[in-house]
Amino acid sequence: MAAFSRGADDWDKAAAIRASVVKPVFANKDFAITRYGAKGDGKTDASQAISDAIKACASAGAELAFSYQGEQLKKRVDPLAARLDSDLVIECDVTDMDSMDALFERLKTEWGTLDFVVHAIGFSDKNELRGRYVDTSRDNFNMTMDISVYSFTAVCQRAIEMMNPGGSLLTMTYYGAEKIMPHYNVMGLAKAALEASVRYIAEDIGKDSFRCNAISAGPIKTLAASGIGDFRYIMKWNEYNSPLRRNVTIEDVGGSALYLLSDLGSGVTGEVIHVDAGYHVVGMKAVDAPDITTGKPNE
Repeated sequence: MAAFSRGADDWDKAAAIRASVVKPVFANKDFAITRYGAKGDGKTDASQAISDAIKACASAGAELAFSYQGEQLKKRVDPLAARLDSDLVIECDVTDMDSMDALFERLKTEWGTLDFVVHAIGFSDKNELRGRYVDTSRDNFNMTMDISVYSFTAVCQRAIEMMNPGGSLLTMTYYGAEKIMPHYNVMGLAKAALEASVRYIAEDIGKDSFRCNAISAGPIKTLAASGIGDFRYIMKWNEYNSPLRRNVTIEDVGGSALYLLSDLGSGVTGEVIHVDAGYHVVGMKAVDAPDITTGKPNE
């Protein structure tokens, strides 16, 4: 997890993020980004796709804090925090409400208030991210929903207690919430529930001038994606059939996150913004797309 506090003085760095940004994006803001991993054997979601958003926000004047779960993930978070001059790297287990309380108490002690939060948490047993959804175990279903969905609600409950008016909450989702994707299985249900929670949270907190949105990013090579069966096939299919005929980059995701988190997106809430090279509008295979296969016989 990552969190942000008071802005830096060198606002000129914002121009390096987007040429159109000619003034501070995060002027004197307390900014909290939650960048969790998950439980298990280390094959968890380190949310690499959101790392560029964190860098973008830092360059635009945000001070950061990060959270992690377990030493394996701390090893991944520490270098990023160091590069961005953050000394707030806090352990947190999102399945433990006492741990969550301790995290936000620490942030309150350090900063007092927050302006923004990014939730980039998702986990499921990788052995159940292949094959059939109907074979999902009850234990993994419950764990996946707890870590990937309820954790966002739990983060929001605590964040809004110390958030300034105009604050923004952001989470990460995927097209598998809307349509069937090979091997995505129970994560598809979790992301669908997460997107629904974005809408309900947006309604609940809007009267307090807080916003809540999600980014639905196209497939990107991340640690989490490596656990999904036939992921290379999914990447190629997206590249050949999306309107832009390419896959998205972490820079694409970072730019959109910067927009949603800053005052540039002040009128946007309850939205799922697709950053997927347009793939979500496609109805069938492109006529110029080559035929591809997983190379495996039909099962």
